[in-house]
Amino acid sequence: MDEKTSVTVLFEEHRPRLRAVAYRMLGSLSEADDAVQETWLRLDRTDAGEIQNLGGWLTTVIGRVCLNMLRSREQRREDPLETEIRIPDPVISREDGGAADPEREALLADSVGLAMLVVLQSLGPAERLAFVLHDMFAVPFDEIAPLIEKTSAATRQLASRARRRVQVGAPAPDPDLARQRAAVDAFFAAAREGDFEALVSVLDPDVVLRSDGGVARARHTVVFRGAGTVAAQATTWGKLSPFMRPALINGTAGAVVAPNGRPVSVMAFTVVDGKIVGIHVLADPERLGQLDLSVLDR
Repeated sequence: MDEKTSVTVLFEEHRPRLRAVAYRMLGSLSEADDAVQETWLRLDRTDAGEIQNLGGWLTTVIGRVCLNMLRSREQRREDPLETEIRIPDPVISREDGGAADPEREALLADSVGLAMLVVLQSLGPAERLAFVLHDMFAVPFDEIAPLIEKTSAATRQLASRARRRVQVGAPAPDPDLARQRAAVDAFFAAAREGDFEALVSVLDPDVVLRSDGGVARARHTVVFRGAGTVAAQATTWGKLSPFMRPALINGTAGAVVAPNGRPVSVMAFTVVDGKIVGIHVLADPERLGQLDLSVLDR
């Protein structure tokens, strides 16, 4: 095996981890793939023989690539809706697990649900990088600090602040998937029957529903807060219940609503102590059209 082939093989071994880093940073599967490709190009231009810790080198490089992409994204952002609500790309899988998929498993390690990704997307680029690399991938602060031009102490503070925001904004869901599914099924059953009281009973009093309709369905880009408000909105979804397909959305109980096999929304639920505390809805037709739902049929 020549040196070029050897480096390629080693890079492929690290690809799932690198994609997982980029997905947490960017909230976009396509942009994560772009970041991984850019990291490979940088490795290809480097003398790999001089790299003592390839895994660490690749992790910090993709962190720098993602940081640049985030800063570029902020500079070109023009649509004010993008600064308010953006539901990250969902990772969809069957509730019975199906065939093992190392890349999918890497993406979802550390219980990275949509709720957590939404909080991460609300953080500044440097704060996000400090938290993701340190808390999720165990990169030391003194290796992260040069990437964001901060001291190790300042980087530690950034990660600590991000950690507090994640803990508040993305509570850990019930570990029992059956309990999650029971709450979600009760939600859809009540919506189908138009039973307002039943809906309220399965929702946490402070539940928050966030929906991202993208540019094409801007009126669906909304936030609803409180059990009464969310329940009133949910009663209008009853007619969609026959098209609901149960699924794991980023590892938690959720659903894909797909009349005639075409998805019109993906819904992820955060269930804590048997109550739904958060609902994240992707209703952007452009992004929904890019989803591969074949995993639900395997």
